[in-house]
Amino acid sequence: MFKGSMPALITPFTPDGELDLDTLKKFVEWQIDQGSHGLVPCGTTGESPTLSHEEDRAVVREVVRIADGRIPVIAGAGSNSTREAIGLAQHAESAGANGLLIVTPYYNKPTQAGMVAHYTAIHDATNVPIVIYNIPSRSVVDMTPETMGELAKLPRIVGVKDATGKLERVSQQRITCGADFIQLSGNDDTALGFNAHGGTGCISVTANVAPKLCAEFQQAMLDGEWGKALELQDKLMPLHIAIFIEPGLVAAKYALSKLGIANDRVRLPLVGLTQSTKNAVDEAMQHAGLI
Repeated sequence: MFKGSMPALITPFTPDGELDLDTLKKFVEWQIDQGSHGLVPCGTTGESPTLSHEEDRAVVREVVRIADGRIPVIAGAGSNSTREAIGLAQHAESAGANGLLIVTPYYNKPTQAGMVAHYTAIHDATNVPIVIYNIPSRSVVDMTPETMGELAKLPRIVGVKDATGKLERVSQQRITCGADFIQLSGNDDTALGFNAHGGTGCISVTANVAPKLCAEFQQAMLDGEWGKALELQDKLMPLHIAIFIEPGLVAAKYALSKLGIANDRVRLPLVGLTQSTKNAVDEAMQHAGLI
């Protein structure tokens, strides 16, 4: 259903900070041409915290329209308000998204029981597959494998984007959720080990910049070509490191500006990269053969 390299898409803005849907169209077409296996708009990398609801809906609608069924679209639709998340999820479903990426509720720190109630409510209000997004470093809550196993019993909760950075979680979640539960890495730098434990893909920041290499990397692992995957990991690792010196989406936009695909405009409170990080990204792009 969902596997391989799926970029957590940046959201292009005009120089004055408005949505740039023309660039978004070109960007999505480029991603598909480069071999990405899926698209994930309106997550953290898409600057969803600073998009209005109208902008969020417009981006999801456009990405679904442009993809036109060629590869799946998993729309970010999370919120720390269950009611708000249901509204975003229902819009994504009506727009034709193939799946929903729902982050664990951030800031208000629900219990495990609260997370079960949150995801169950969204599940019951929609009819498309749901991928849980577990990212304790940002949400300040960590869904346990046991809680995930309880949610996996629901028919449309089909997988997880795991950004815990704990590779053992893949095996633990295979125990609680079953071997068929889709496990996607949320960390580019550990995606090789993640898949060795039983993962089948990555929702990637780096794939914004290096979609062909990231798609080849994931396909190599799906094909059991682990030696090839290791070679590609070595090629990509400096880029993974450089992109996350500062907030990853900022570096991704800078790198895309170097490639002439989009500008590097971000919305406050995010700001552009420092020169030292730009230099690191430049060197990593050269190492990967991108420039």
